[in-house]
Amino acid sequence: MQRIALVTGGMGGLGEAICIKLAALGDKVVTTYSPHNKTAQEWLRKMNDMGFGFKAYACDVSDFDSCKACVELITKDLGPIDVLVNNAGITRDMTFKKMTKADWDAVIHTNLDSTFNMTKQVMDGMTDRGWGRVINISSVNGTKGAFGQTNYAAAKAGMHGFTKSLSLEVAKKGVTVNTISPGYIGTKMVMAIPQEILDSKILPQIPQSRLGKPEEVAGLVAYLASEEAAFVTGANISINGGQHMF
Repeated sequence: MQRIALVTGGMGGLGEAICIKLAALGDKVVTTYSPHNKTAQEWLRKMNDMGFGFKAYACDVSDFDSCKACVELITKDLGPIDVLVNNAGITRDMTFKKMTKADWDAVIHTNLDSTFNMTKQVMDGMTDRGWGRVINISSVNGTKGAFGQTNYAAAKAGMHGFTKSLSLEVAKKGVTVNTISPGYIGTKMVMAIPQEILDSKILPQIPQSRLGKPEEVAGLVAYLASEEAAFVTGANISINGGQHMF
């Protein structure tokens, strides 16, 4: 039976690679996009012209009621969600001295509250059916910290605390909950960093001396979403080229 996989923030970058990988494995892939995204339908049309058959729903992942309405609509249209990838996230990088309450709230609401907001909508169904996968996309900076990212690092660290606790609650129900913590991945956002900064500041921190590929992270997501990963739960798997080992 075809599984339904929901990837939040799946349009572009890492989320897009995850959508493509799960679709290649035979899942019916659904993604969310911000109601303010003006190019969402263009992206969806481009992807489906390539044969992926994605579905996309507008959702403000920082808002509980929006997430509830979104998942209810997906369930009505397609059926219950079997795999949830909490990937949506933003940055508002600056030193703590310059950070405003609005900068803090925007990142916490979008990166951390969204994990609760979306998981809450699907977890009862997963446990009732006796099978489910929740995969939370965190960051290397959630464990090692980063200058100018007190908001982002706090949100990403909170994600894994959520993973560990929820995984204990649902372990006997056939549902796994895991975290993936990527390092520097060659997405458009990272590739926009000036080459001089990449060469002098970022790549020297990475023992493999390269950026990760979105497809490499997507492959790890696919594994955690598989039957073979049924004994992996509550884990935080780093994928950072050796930049930070924990």
